Amino acid sequence: MTSVQATAEVFWTAFKSLSRGAQVNFLDRLMVDRHVRQELEDRLDNAAVDRALKERGRVSWDTLKKSVGA
Repeated sequence: MTSVQATAEVFWTAFKSLSRGAQVNFLDRLMVDRHVRQELEDRLDNAAVDRALKERGRVSWDTLKKSVGA
């Protein structure tokens, strides 16, 4: 485990040990920070796109790119 991963693990463990109310307060503070909020939104959007592209019946991204470029 790298030092960055170890630090992240310490923060995660500390967060999980907080009461539910303290967790909510911490998350509220993260959402106030525009840069943090934007990073989280981008990561959630990317995860949703990845999940949707794996669903059956969906057109793959490569197919979409080819059709747009044609």
